[in-house]
This record gives sequence, structure tokens and C-alpha cells, in this order.
Amino acid sequence: MPLKIIRQDITKMKVDAIVNTTNEEMVGCSGVDYAVHTAAGPELDKECQRIAPLGLGAAKITKAYNLDAKYIIHTSGPIWQGGLAGESIILKSCYLESLKLAVESGCESVAFPLISAGAYGYPKDKVLKFAIQVITDFLFEHELMVYLCVFDRSSYEFSKELFDEISEFIDDGYAARKKAGSGFTLRFNDFAAARSCEAQAEEIAETSEMMTVCACAPAPENSVESKSLEEYMKAMDKSFAYKLFDYIDAKGMTDVECYKKANIDKKTFSKIKCNPDTYKPSKQTAVAFAVALELTLDETQDLLSSAGLTLSRSFVFDKIIRYFIQKGVYDVFVINEALFEFDQVLLGC
Repeated sequence: MPLKIIRQDITKMKVDAIVNTTNEEMVGCSGVDYAVHTAAGPELDKECQRIAPLGLGAAKITKAYNLDAKYIIHTSGPIWQGGLAGESIILKSCYLESLKLAVESGCESVAFPLISAGAYGYPKDKVLKFAIQVITDFLFEHELMVYLCVFDRSSYEFSKELFDEISEFIDDGYAARKKAGSGFTLRFNDFAAARSCEAQAEEIAETSEMMTVCACAPAPENSVESKSLEEYMKAMDKSFAYKLFDYIDAKGMTDVECYKKANIDKKTFSKIKCNPDTYKPSKQTAVAFAVALELTLDETQDLLSSAGLTLSRSFVFDKIIRYFIQKGVYDVFVINEALFEFDQVLLGC
């Protein structure tokens, strides 16, 4: 996906560039800056001495030395003074100038920390929301994979009211287990296995339902037994791609508007366009398109069913998506914040 929020140490990222939030002297004395300089090695210190100073809100690029990245983009963020000293203007410049420098340097992927959210005291939840807005606006005009690294859960404060409301919507038992820290909640690394279990459970449920229908109801006259193969194939529902294109046209959106709003990269959308009869999306990709298109719950189920998927009433991810669709909230990144808080996979691909 073009923007992905992850819980990761930025010095461990394998990307074209990582962004280092530093001071105007670029000396690497604390926080992310210290960690980056320590991991990169002494050669970084020497290069920073040559190119310093760095103006507030500006960005400069160096080699990454011992890091897995190719480059380090250094930016000098604001010190929090209550929000009345132009901090947001400087913070916006930090993200924008770093993004522009990444594109100018030929980077295809870049990882950001929460700039100024450490020793400089900028409220972490404000930085997160601000960064998401600035980055997504930039990505509407550029093709770039951006990671926003949130080192731990304390790095931002999710709305307690929204958390409680979603928890109640999911179920009281889940919320109690999560707050008790029982270890029941999903971690990102567990997601593949967990989704596999979910898929199996849904398949079993669907198979059971089909068996019940077959056992209780006689075959209609237009069933597959009474049709030729050609007639049967013509009667089948449209594939996911064709269904998606129909919805895009019906909503009066362009392809670019749709995949950008869905947090889907251009390469993935190109695969859909080039392989409309065979492309099968992941659930999070299909749901992301449904959200971007602002589909109703019934329309979302219709789009998902064309890919052999469904929103169940049993799984946390599905329930969170249902919650936001029923509330009429169609901002992928607002939904992703909630999914992140509940340890679920994020929308996009």
C-alpha cells in the first residue's frame, strides 16, 4: 500500500530511504537521531558535519552507511510550545521537504518516524494524524511507498470514546480480554495464520449452508444440471475486476482517484486492469476499494462476493469494517487507525 503504519524500529527498515529527525547541528545527540547515528556508524557523523547546519523544516540527504537503506534524509523538526508558535507549519515542511527529496533522489520507498514526537515534546497523537494527512495528500500526486514507523503503542493515544464504542460493537468479551492483556489479541506477525483460520472457518460455514440448501430444496429448473456449460458460464456473476470497474463508473470516479483513495498502489491496480478475469484480491484490498467507493454494507458484500469473500459477523477485522460502514465513515486512514489499535491488518495492499 502507498502508506503503511507499522510498529517497527526505523533503523531496521529495508527501504530506499529512512527519515531521521535531528537538530539544526545534525549531531545525533538523542532519540531517533542518536539511534540512527549509532546504527549507521561514524562515517555518518563525518558527512553530517560537512553539510550542517540544517534549517528548521528543511531536509538534507546523506548515504545510509551501515543501515539497510540507501539514504538517510535528515530533517529538523519543531519544539512543541503549545501549538501557538507555528509548530504545525514547520512540521508540515519537515514531511513535505523529506518526501520531495525522496522523489528527487529516485527513491521508491521511504520510512518516517513521528517527527518531533520524542524529546521535542510534540504530542504523538497529533503528529500521527498530521503526518497521515500530509503524506496522503502528497501521494495523490506521486507514486511512492511510505512507511510511518510507530515504535510502540504508547506512541499515540487512540480515542478512548471510539475505542470503547468499537469494543462494544465487537463484543464485551474481546474488550475485556484486550484490556486485561491476556495475549489473546492478534499481532501483525500472527496475521497470516489467523486469516488462514478465518478463511477455513468461513469456508466451512458456507459449505454447511450450501449443503443445507441442497438437502432441503429441490433443484430449480435453471440449475446447472439443466444448462449447457456455455450457458452456465454466461450466467455466472462478474469477476471482482469487472464488478469493481462497474462501481467506479457508477460513482463517477477515475481509476486514479479510486486506487489512491483506497491506499492501493499503481502496480496492484495495473494487475487488476491487465488480468480482470483472473485477479483475486486479498480481503483487505477488496475492502479498501469498497471504502474508497463509499459502498453501503450490501454493496460491499456484493463486491466481496465477486472475489469469493464476505464480511462475517464473527471476526474482529470484519466487525470493525462493518462498524465504520454503518457509521458512514469512509476514510481509509481513520479506519486503519482503529484497525492498528485492535492489532488487525490495515486496509490497502
